[in-house]
Amino acid sequence: MNYPKVIENLIEQLMKLPGVGRRSAERMVFWLLNNSPEESARLSQSVTELKEKLRFCKLCNNFTETEVCPVCEDTTRDSGVICVVENPKDAIAIEKTGIFKGQYYVLLGTVIPSEGQGPEDLDIAKLIAKIKADNIAEVVLATDADMEGELTALHLTKILQPLGVKISRIGIGLPAGGAVEFADMSTLTMSFHSRRAVLHDTRQDQPQPQGSL
Repeated sequence: MNYPKVIENLIEQLMKLPGVGRRSAERMVFWLLNNSPEESARLSQSVTELKEKLRFCKLCNNFTETEVCPVCEDTTRDSGVICVVENPKDAIAIEKTGIFKGQYYVLLGTVIPSEGQGPEDLDIAKLIAKIKADNIAEVVLATDADMEGELTALHLTKILQPLGVKISRIGIGLPAGGAVEFADMSTLTMSFHSRRAVLHDTRQDQPQPQGSL
């Protein structure tokens, strides 16, 4: 005996969510059926508002319900330091530690050569404009410690170094291959305390004379 079509349709939609299999989707459907219509309506309204009201901050690309996010509007924060992260979840994870009091910039992605995504696909122009306009003294690269994150940090270093700004990378604590959003607060705190200056050897970008190794 099969479920009525209306139940089966909802199960199929819920299974599209990450980490949700059929049994989990079924439990969610029957939870909705066992609760009041008002509870279901509130859930539906929350999903609708998520798509209608949430946007990216026009200055830093972080999540916000207004044109400019609360962090960018906060005049008490250190306007001379900016932390570059891959996605809004990373900024939220760092913010929860309370260790960083500067500004953020969200790349909304990383460099992934296997998928044809290079630095030109990231919104780096807005980052450069922000650094120049706000007289940023230090840029903290807080991309993940995996291959894509390290490659993104390398490209950003090469692009930002001509601006004369200090560039640092979050240090020990975050394990190789680790994601910022999943790191615990003590690990992220240690990583910020031990951040190190990034020194990019521009000689590696120069063409080598013939016959040299």
